[in-house]
Amino acid sequence: MKEILDFLKELEANNSREWFDQNRERYDITRKQFLAVAEILIREIRLFDPEVTKLNPKDCVFRIFRDVRFSNDKRPFKSNYGCFIARGGKKSGFAGYYLHIQPGECFLSGGIYMPPPKHLQAIRQEIYYHPQDYLGVIENGEFKKTFTLEYFDKLKTAPKGYPKDWEHAELIKNRSYAVGHVVKEEELLSPDFLVKAVDLFKIIQPFNRYLNRAVDENLNN
Repeated sequence: MKEILDFLKELEANNSREWFDQNRERYDITRKQFLAVAEILIREIRLFDPEVTKLNPKDCVFRIFRDVRFSNDKRPFKSNYGCFIARGGKKSGFAGYYLHIQPGECFLSGGIYMPPPKHLQAIRQEIYYHPQDYLGVIENGEFKKTFTLEYFDKLKTAPKGYPKDWEHAELIKNRSYAVGHVVKEEELLSPDFLVKAVDLFKIIQPFNRYLNRAVDENLNN
């Protein structure tokens, strides 16, 4: 983890193609290290979440190269490594488990960030018809104590097709259904970090199960 974090710190301070080309070997080494981390997490998550099938770590780890075509930020590289472990891999649209390593901004997360429109509608519909089930998950003491609900960029009113005066309207205004837990650098660098990460991911599992059940029901109808 220290080698990965040190590389990312230097990349953040020298975000250029020239520097990256000069440090290509370090990138290759740290990427392999992060793929090994992803492989361990996949194996351990599969022990408690039967929805996660055997995955290739490469299908869970995000590219470090930025797409700058439509961005004002022309830095060519991300200063983070991230992996999202979910049924079908990072592009599946299902809820999963995310590890983000970035200088000063490491965290663990779960759920679905910016789900496709059909999946988002399915989740909102599930919450509308079964709000107590959803509240039972997010109001669970251990869950609430450990994770922050990352419900940013919300709608101002209830989505089209839902009553504006529904008592739980706040629950269906979200565009993302994700939770986060900040990881301090000393925690990341501790020998037992991955053990603790898996323990935290176990707390997320009921949340992911609820979201994926909603998506599955929609896809099967």
